[in-house]
Amino acid sequence: MASNAPVGKPTDMSSPRLPKVAGIDSTVPAPPHTVAPLPGVPSAAPPSDAALPPGVLIQDRLASWVSDLTTLHELTERLIKTDSLDGALREMLGAGAALVGARRGMAVLEPADGLGPTSTIGLGLAHADLGTIETVPRGSGSYGRLLDGLSEADPPGAGLPGNGPTAPRRPARVPEPIAIRDVRTEEGLDPRHREVAARLGYAASYALPLATEEAGRLGAAVWLYDEPAEPDERRRHLIGLYGRFATEHLARLLQVERARARVATVAEELLPSRLPRVPGVRLAVRHLTGPQGGGDWYDALPLPEGALGLAVGSVSGTGPSALAAMGRLRASLRAYAVMEGEDPVAVLSDLELLLRLTEPARSATALFAYAESAQRRIVLAGAGHAPPLVVGDHRTEFVETSLSAPLGMLTCWEAPSVELSPAPGETVLLYTDGLLRRTGDATDRAFARLHAAASSVPRADRSDPGAVADHVLRTLLPGGLDPAVEGEDVVLLAARFE
Repeated sequence: MASNAPVGKPTDMSSPRLPKVAGIDSTVPAPPHTVAPLPGVPSAAPPSDAALPPGVLIQDRLASWVSDLTTLHELTERLIKTDSLDGALREMLGAGAALVGARRGMAVLEPADGLGPTSTIGLGLAHADLGTIETVPRGSGSYGRLLDGLSEADPPGAGLPGNGPTAPRRPARVPEPIAIRDVRTEEGLDPRHREVAARLGYAASYALPLATEEAGRLGAAVWLYDEPAEPDERRRHLIGLYGRFATEHLARLLQVERARARVATVAEELLPSRLPRVPGVRLAVRHLTGPQGGGDWYDALPLPEGALGLAVGSVSGTGPSALAAMGRLRASLRAYAVMEGEDPVAVLSDLELLLRLTEPARSATALFAYAESAQRRIVLAGAGHAPPLVVGDHRTEFVETSLSAPLGMLTCWEAPSVELSPAPGETVLLYTDGLLRRTGDATDRAFARLHAAASSVPRADRSDPGAVADHVLRTLLPGGLDPAVEGEDVVLLAARFE
């Protein structure tokens, strides 16, 4: 019946509507400034989306934004999983190539402060190709222009009063990206630039500064097109957002890399710069350290009456504090070894007392050997340390040492020493626990693997203690010591008796 038909507002509400997106009503009136075409003049063909309802346009735009945000989220998630400068640069290059629509590219890491490190990474370019690109005069190449432009910018804090450690920083000026749509027709390019582009087969490039106002200049990236092209406004926007995030991530990795380098330098300075030369004994050492630097150490020092002191040890903890404790412990052991080195038990007892008095919260392991090379006689004692391994043509066996607690664990440390006489041509291996634990095996299996590795040293290499140490390391740790993986250091000291 007519009386039951809906009228007024209910009729409007029941009319067909496009679905809502993100809470936005898809029924949007036409813009008020839209005017009808002039009479008698044919109207221009509307854009492809002009005939679509306004709600569909909004949905398309929202879908495009969501797609872009999803892409950036996925790419940045992949980037933050990288933990090295080289890995981050390679990931950034690949992601940037996808964003700008290129196939090849290169990234140049060149921090503005000049403290390094510097490197050049290629995507789809061989090492020789990178060298060819670097022959282009720096002022003509797009990445070179970006780096030089950033170099000429004011350094942070320049021109401000009280320029010092607490002075406010002036944000660095960041230049705009450089797009060369067609290398053949671009004005102002050096002829060498066109020649290299023709040789490598690229026709256009897009260069992005790896710099932000806070991080300053870290470098630049350039992507190469096979045909004349340049990214549109949307792609430029996306690569700009990604580039800023990548630069901040690279800045953090740069700080970590420099910190690791400083720790490694300190560790090297705290250890012997070279091994002594003692008649009748040939020495070799291998020291592998983790990213934060551990407390593993070694020493070899000449003692009175032609004797030789050999020591390896490990201090609990990592980082600068462990390195400092390691340096103090090693220096103390050297002093005790000079005074009473012929008695290794007395040396370690004095060391234990010093550790308890000066650093009661820290423990350490140590092994000290007093060697008389002329008599091929060794007296040694260990505190919580793994037993040495003797490697020769006729035997490969661990030295039977007494069990004892690490230094700093007992109120009074003392354990009996042991004596051994290596045969001519035999090598004694002293090592830290890190060599066993880095294998990832249980202790008994790690010892068995170490014994098997030492037994398998080729006969031709047994006359060289360095070759013996290298073979053992390659066998136990075939992939080497990953510097990005936290873990204990590895020390392997080899002494071959003639």
